[in-house]
Amino acid sequence: MRASERTQPEQQKENTMDQFECINVEEAHQKMHQGTAVLVDIRDPQSFAMGHTPGAFHLTNDTLGAFMRDNDFDTPVMVMCYHGNSSKGAAQYLIQQGYDAVYSVDGGFDAWHRHFPAEVEYAFER
Repeated sequence: MRASERTQPEQQKENTMDQFECINVEEAHQKMHQGTAVLVDIRDPQSFAMGHTPGAFHLTNDTLGAFMRDNDFDTPVMVMCYHGNSSKGAAQYLIQQGYDAVYSVDGGFDAWHRHFPAEVEYAFER
């Protein structure tokens, strides 16, 4: 079911998670490579351009509508920020919007870059 097709009472009734879960970068990496979750990066545009996880969706206030149109509520979502703090608020927001399974990535992009330096995409040539 698409986000736009679900009514508010249905969102509340069908949620499988009341809260987001925190996962480490290894778990996020595994979910990403298995294709069992989508990754959103909520960092500022400059930070995202300077390096991000390949395949990550850059989620901003301007792109939220497109993300919600393109991703069903039953699609698990992983939220990544700088260090794993801001992602918690964004993850809770996505739960409140009706997403069934949302994860905050502990350590954020900083931890991802440390653990998987070869798996960083740049918007410019280094």
